[in-house]
Amino acid sequence: MKLGFVSAILDGWSFEEMIDTAAEKGMECVEVACWPQGKAERRYAGVSHIDVEKVIADDDYAQYVLDYCEGRGVQISSLAFYPNTMDGDLEKRAAAVSHLKNVIAASAKLGVNMVTTFIGRDQTKTVEENLELVKEVWPPIIAWAEQLGVRIAIENCPMLFGADQWPGGQNLFTTPAIWRKIFAILNSDNLGINYDPSHFVWQMMDYIAPIYEFKDKIFHVHYKDIKVYPDRLREVGIMAYPLDYMSPKLPGLGDVDWGRYVSALTDIGYDGCTCIEVEDRAFEGSRERVLASLELSARYMRQFVI
Repeated sequence: MKLGFVSAILDGWSFEEMIDTAAEKGMECVEVACWPQGKAERRYAGVSHIDVEKVIADDDYAQYVLDYCEGRGVQISSLAFYPNTMDGDLEKRAAAVSHLKNVIAASAKLGVNMVTTFIGRDQTKTVEENLELVKEVWPPIIAWAEQLGVRIAIENCPMLFGADQWPGGQNLFTTPAIWRKIFAILNSDNLGINYDPSHFVWQMMDYIAPIYEFKDKIFHVHYKDIKVYPDRLREVGIMAYPLDYMSPKLPGLGDVDWGRYVSALTDIGYDGCTCIEVEDRAFEGSRERVLASLELSARYMRQFVI
C-alpha cells in the first residue's frame, strides 16, 4: 500500500507547494482536489490544485503536471471532486455533473484513471426516490468513465453534519445495504468504493466486515478518524445533528481501531493508495498546524503502512 493524503487540507497552497509538501513528508501519493476554480460551497470544498479544464485543453500543462509529480516522486492517486450530483436544484445538479465529467476526462488524459467523488442525494427525498434518481443521473456518467477507462470510487460519507444537510444528507452511498442496490443499478466494473471507516463509527456500524464482502469494489482508501462523545450522545441521541455528538480527528486520536482496519485491508490483498484525510479542527488556523497534522498522521499510520 502507498501512503498519502487528500490535498484539500492544503487550501491556499499552489500545486507545486502541495506536491513539494507530499515529498517532504515522505508521502508516496496524493488525492488531488479538483474543484471548479474559485467555488467553495463548504469546508474542504472549492480547493483546486489541478485545473482539469486546462489539463483537457492544454497538452503542455498536462505534461507539466506529470513531470512535476515524477520529479518529486509523488503519484497522483486520484483526481477528487465531491459534489452533490443529485442535488434537488437542477441547475446545481447539472453544473456538478458537467464538472465531474471534466474531472473524469482529465484523469484519463493524465493517466491517473481514478476519480473519487460522491453519488449525491436529494436530501428532501426518500432512499427509494433517490435510487430512482441514480437511474436517471448516473448511467451517462458511468458510460463516460467506461469509455475513457477511468474508475470512479464513491466515498461512503453521508454528508449529513448539520442543519444545511438535514434531513437526508447529500450522499446516498452510506451503507452496505445501499451499496448493493446501487451496484445492482450501475452494474459496472468501473464503479467502486473510496472506503472511509470513520463514517461507520458515528453511524454505529461495523467498519471491518464490509471490507471482506466488497473487497473487489474497494478502489481507494481514506484514513480519517472520528471521535464519538458518549456524554453528548446521551444528551442529544442519534437523531441529532451528527456534529452535536461527534467530531473528525486525526488517525489515532479517535475511535477507529487502525490495526484491525489495515489488517483487514491486507487480508483482502489491497495494495493501492491510502490517503490521510485531515478534517480535525484542532489542527487548523495556521500553515504550521496543518503541516503538523500531516506529519503526526503519517507518523501514526506508518505503524501499519510501510
